[in-house]
Amino acid sequence: MVDVNIAIFFIFCTSILHVYGIVLAGWSSGSRYGFLGALRSTAQLIAYDISIAVIISSIALYPKSLSLLEIVEFQDRNGWFVFYLTPLFFLFLLSSLAETNRHPFDLPEAESELVAGYFTEHSSSFFAFFFLGEYSSILMMVFLINHLFLGGWVGFSCSTISLFFYIFKLLFVYYFFLIIRSAVPRYRYDQLMRLG
Repeated sequence: MVDVNIAIFFIFCTSILHVYGIVLAGWSSGSRYGFLGALRSTAQLIAYDISIAVIISSIALYPKSLSLLEIVEFQDRNGWFVFYLTPLFFLFLLSSLAETNRHPFDLPEAESELVAGYFTEHSSSFFAFFFLGEYSSILMMVFLINHLFLGGWVGFSCSTISLFFYIFKLLFVYYFFLIIRSAVPRYRYDQLMRLG
């Protein structure tokens, strides 16, 4: 494992780049509806990127480091952040749902009231690449939630490193991303931006 001193900053800066892909996809479609969907999605992503940045920076103040390894080691010594930063945990979950366009906030893919967002005119392999990027961003958010709030690879009792607990926590958070689809109705766009 490579320990990067600014791992969180690097992950956040590279995750911002998907905004460019959305704007360029809407613009290159040649459709006004696709471009308007891209602008709507960009506004949503920028609004929730700001909240994720504030949450991550406030988490990094505890171990006084931007290294994921030091954040996990701090949680190994002092307990998981989910127990004493519970409001930030729920805000990060909501922001990550909006950031990855999952169900209550999946306005780019709202079929009934919108025209399918920024990928209206794209089909076949381009459409597959959009969803491949979306599901890879879901996996990245699941890993971030695990490392920032659930102690990473540290087991339920401190100082136990277990691959089983690591995979269990990853699957639990990913299951939350899947189950929320059937539990919460879709927000309107104005409700989404007001919540942000």
